[in-house]
Amino acid sequence: MTESEFLAALREREGLRRAVLQKIVIDTKLRGCTFEIVTDRAYSSEDERAASAVVRSAVPRSLGTAVRIHKLVADAQLVRRKIVEYLARNHRAAAACVREEDIDVQIEGDLVRFAFGVDAAERGFFEKNAQLLPGVERMLSHNFCSRFRGSLADKDKGGIVEEEEPEEEEPFDYRPARAFPVVDFQPIDEPNVPKMATYLSDCDFQSNSLTVCGQIVHVEERMTRAKTDASGAVKEGRPYLRYTIADATGRMTFSYFPRKKTADKIRALQAGDSVVCTGANELYNGRLSYTARYINRGAPPADFVPEKRAGKALPLHYGRVHPEKITDYNQLDLFGQPDLPQGLVENTFVVFDLETTGLVNAPAPGRTMDAITEIGAVKIVGGEIREKFTTLVDPERSLSEEIVKLTGITDEMLKGAPKIGEVIGDFCKFCDGCLLVGHNVQFDYKFIQYYAAQEEYIFEHKTYDTISLAQGMLFLPNYKLNTLADHFKISFNHHRAWDDAFTTAKIFIELIKAKKCLPNA
Repeated sequence: MTESEFLAALREREGLRRAVLQKIVIDTKLRGCTFEIVTDRAYSSEDERAASAVVRSAVPRSLGTAVRIHKLVADAQLVRRKIVEYLARNHRAAAACVREEDIDVQIEGDLVRFAFGVDAAERGFFEKNAQLLPGVERMLSHNFCSRFRGSLADKDKGGIVEEEEPEEEEPFDYRPARAFPVVDFQPIDEPNVPKMATYLSDCDFQSNSLTVCGQIVHVEERMTRAKTDASGAVKEGRPYLRYTIADATGRMTFSYFPRKKTADKIRALQAGDSVVCTGANELYNGRLSYTARYINRGAPPADFVPEKRAGKALPLHYGRVHPEKITDYNQLDLFGQPDLPQGLVENTFVVFDLETTGLVNAPAPGRTMDAITEIGAVKIVGGEIREKFTTLVDPERSLSEEIVKLTGITDEMLKGAPKIGEVIGDFCKFCDGCLLVGHNVQFDYKFIQYYAAQEEYIFEHKTYDTISLAQGMLFLPNYKLNTLADHFKISFNHHRAWDDAFTTAKIFIELIKAKKCLPNA
């Protein structure tokens, strides 16, 4: 049952006609969950029983269920208070600008308009952090039974800024993380952990208790750096394990610090074993980083097929960017091509690389999502590089000096380039039906997923990472792109998306030829 189907069933009752699902509280010890529902109408005991029946039908029988219904009407004072609490908790810089008396609330039927009173400097802050107002709208939509539209007002003159609001309000698109049940569970670290695992492709949010499950692709042991204390004494580094796991939706690389009592069992795990991990997904240097607290044995169901999300249909024709046919003469062999692995010949791959304004590839409180400045990709058909897709992208912001030096892309080069919303549909079309390949592929993949979602496209593909592949096959001092290129005697101009994608494609072909099959085949 999807969330829209759940709400439709819930809203059949008059007392729950505009009800919203505020949150779901899961109790892992009692193996139960509580659905917190908000309504703005008087409700009866019959409404409560009907809600309980709907919840029961939406939850696996192995879990207990409970329902709590709260009546809550969006009055102006309550909306102001909720906004201030939310900003204080999630956006401290914004909270310093906005007090309750700076928020104007206008209730127009089931539409609630709110405006932050700002001065010129504060307006610049909010315009730079463009995701802040939509975040407040989403929070309010989860707490009240109304629609919300936020804007900025001038502190001196009052009133809403002159931008006219669209007559048609777009419904809030809530996409909860998907999960699957863990089977064949065998405890190593801790038996009392959740037995539902989040799709790896959906792990784009912060959580101090996130459970994931997949097959180990690569594992290696490392040491943290030694530290020197105030007295000059050197404290040795701690050993930790670095894993890469994959499920049918994506890959994740994470760290784990072994415990003495289970260290031997954990170190016995190897590539090909399936594990279930519970840990924290937190921001580190602007990027989400997962650290496992517990590792146990467990696997996705044998018949697991990822649930597909509904999205906007791909464009029928290319708009701003048209792929080009290419011929790599280095692929031509007068004496005939050697036999290529079946998986390489029978599948179509898109190998891609991005240049961006920075490292923040997932929205998070206090962090501005970075922008794409260039997309470069090639398509491998029948084991040969046949097409390319390349475009500069206007990030709608100035580039830092560091990024200009790193990529060679300047603000001047981006003048007149299409915005991401104008090209993301073309790129999704280019990737349709293909397997994706990249060097540290999940970093770029999350950028594409995010900006595709802004245009209502669902971007979900199986991915292969040349770093993980190389780590499992080659013994090199490091696995940077230039190191792998040198190993395979491939020359390229590093840090432009098109060149990086072309080089990565050549490396991928060489790795699969050496492996003689696709990973997990």
